[in-house]
Amino acid sequence: MKHPYQDLTPDVVLDALSALGLPVDGRMSALSSYENRVYQVMLDDADPVVVKIDIEADATLRWNGQILADRQALETKLAEAAALQPQPELHIRSHAKAKYETTAAVLAGAQRAGLSKLGIVGTERFAN
Repeated sequence: MKHPYQDLTPDVVLDALSALGLPVDGRMSALSSYENRVYQVMLDDADPVVVKIDIEADATLRWNGQILADRQALETKLAEAAALQPQPELHIRSHAKAKYETTAAVLAGAQRAGLSKLGIVGTERFAN
């Protein structure tokens, strides 16, 4: 007996998306699924979504400029970001006087949420 999704190959998916006029570039990965085939397809013109997390000297956290009430609010935002496909890039900027523990907690929360595109930005001021 033939599985209903047996003919749903990566080439078929890419051809279908191209026929719809979407600018596919061939980057594709199979995602785990128990019942059917699920693919993540990258598009040529898709700019990455960037989330900026700022850590102030007093441990205040900002998500794209908006103050977060507490760590639970951060965890909620991180979980929401992890559910997006494709996942956003996290650009984490820590004030020079912020405690390391706060930055480490943000990094650990991102890791627990399953986010993998992380960057520490603004480190050039510490170069000298």
